[in-house]
Amino acid sequence: MRVESLKDTKIKEWFSGGGLRGMKSLTYHVITGRWFMLFASLLIMSVAGATYMFGIYSNEVKTSLGYDQSTLNLLSFFKDLGANVGVVSGLVNEITPPWVVLSIGVLMNFFGYFMIWLAVSGRIAKPQVWQMCLYICIGANSQTFANTGALVTCVKNFPGSRGSLLGLLKGYVGLSGAIITQLYRAFYGDHNPQALILLIAWLPAAVSFLFLPTIRIFNTVHQPKNNRVFYHLLYISLCLAGLLMVLILVQNKLSFSRIEYTVDGLVVFSFLLLPLAVVFREEVNHLKAKTQGLTDSAPELKVVTEVTPPPIIKQEVLSTSTSSPEKISCFRNVLNPPKRGEDYTILQALFSIDMLILFVATTFGAGGTLTAIDNLGQIGNSLGYPSKSTTTFVSLVSIWNYLGRVAAGYGSEVLLAKYKVPRPYMVTLVLLVSCVGHILIALGIPNSLYLSSVIIGFCFGAQWPLMFAIISEIFGLKYYSTLYNLGAAASPVGSYILNVKVAGILYDKEALKQLKAKGLTREAGKDLTCVGVQCYRMAFIIITASTLVGCLASFILALRTRKFYKGDIYRKFRTEHETTENEMEITKTGVRCSG
Repeated sequence: MRVESLKDTKIKEWFSGGGLRGMKSLTYHVITGRWFMLFASLLIMSVAGATYMFGIYSNEVKTSLGYDQSTLNLLSFFKDLGANVGVVSGLVNEITPPWVVLSIGVLMNFFGYFMIWLAVSGRIAKPQVWQMCLYICIGANSQTFANTGALVTCVKNFPGSRGSLLGLLKGYVGLSGAIITQLYRAFYGDHNPQALILLIAWLPAAVSFLFLPTIRIFNTVHQPKNNRVFYHLLYISLCLAGLLMVLILVQNKLSFSRIEYTVDGLVVFSFLLLPLAVVFREEVNHLKAKTQGLTDSAPELKVVTEVTPPPIIKQEVLSTSTSSPEKISCFRNVLNPPKRGEDYTILQALFSIDMLILFVATTFGAGGTLTAIDNLGQIGNSLGYPSKSTTTFVSLVSIWNYLGRVAAGYGSEVLLAKYKVPRPYMVTLVLLVSCVGHILIALGIPNSLYLSSVIIGFCFGAQWPLMFAIISEIFGLKYYSTLYNLGAAASPVGSYILNVKVAGILYDKEALKQLKAKGLTREAGKDLTCVGVQCYRMAFIIITASTLVGCLASFILALRTRKFYKGDIYRKFRTEHETTENEMEITKTGVRCSG
């Protein structure tokens, strides 16, 4: 009786054959499995947030190239523009496999940051401002290719756990600033910001290149037990965040030698590899379950009834639509979108009121927190904090950025599943809390910048998994690669308004006023520095007001989508799961009958 396929025979060999051959086969299965794909995505994400480290090396760029704050903030805007406008990566991902998207990101990351390192270190002639803007935009834009290639692929492989998955993956992006900082100290010490730029150039590119073959779409469906695995991975990431927090606090208080920094880096690296144990366990359990099912299955004919009507209905609909002489233009349906939760086209989503409201909320919400993060180095200098504290601020933002992402991802998933709380309500709450961090900067209370870094980092991180989950739930997954990046484009818009046109201009205005009060004028090629709480006070009062506008927009979206979230938004994926199971039963029946 020919019941077993060649693949099923190999599964049995993995557990019965043993020895080196069996271990090689098992290792191959693990490496090519979807759980290892998730592990690879976690590592890619753990070094994909270099754009959040701008505050550490921004002073080096400013002094070595002689920029004023407006020019530095313009450079920061192009960084944010590149990091968040990923429409190109989304469109590329629509027509190519994920490894192509990741490969493009590898090349862009290395080229952009390597050119910045050459300029700052004086190895090439001082570039024009537009050239530096181009370099940092290209380097930062590689982050969107990493996100699209890895994160979007994971969402499609685990569609029923998208809230937890987005929180976990975006959480690792949030942690990446602290992770890269520890690795930078292990490689180069603590007083070489030029070396940090070089590390940012080669490390993310190397990690993405290493895992290129493993990132791909699997023909799998959501299973309830996946949530248990995501919680195990969450616990590991929480331990990693706790370790990084302890290292940040201790390193801020004590002086570390190069060897001690190296040991800290090795410990962090070992925690990054720890999820591999969960991956291996899940793949082994999956193989055991398959083998047990093959062994225990009786050669009986299992009759499945009432399976054929759905395909017949589809054929009737198809024949009706194809026989109709009237062709419907895609542009004619732009303003006639489907119900929420169905697959929108790109234009339908782009011109929908829900997307417009979400864009406004993200523009003023993420734009304000991003302005604070990009200016942390200058804010600390103006308020009289020691230079060592800048690294601490950026690391604190990184840790709490992570905590905000996982808390928003997992927390919103629980609230949605148990109490049907719409995710836009969570966005409203997060934006309200972020106003506290902005006010603390405006007031300039002594030592309050530490607390402000925590609040702003948490709120900035919490916005992203919520926004990306909302987009996937309202507009569907068919064009998620592009829509995901369209939503992220709101952040640099807010950054340009609040960072370049508000914070940068007001800072330089105050700095020139201070020079004039001293009877001095600015020399050409010299950086422009402001000292005192007044440097950023008015800017962050304006940012607080704009964040409240974003808060109001997200509340309006919550009211509009309240009925949608009260329903069963994941019913579509359960229906697909049942259809797949029916098809598998038919296949098994055909095999048994042929035997």
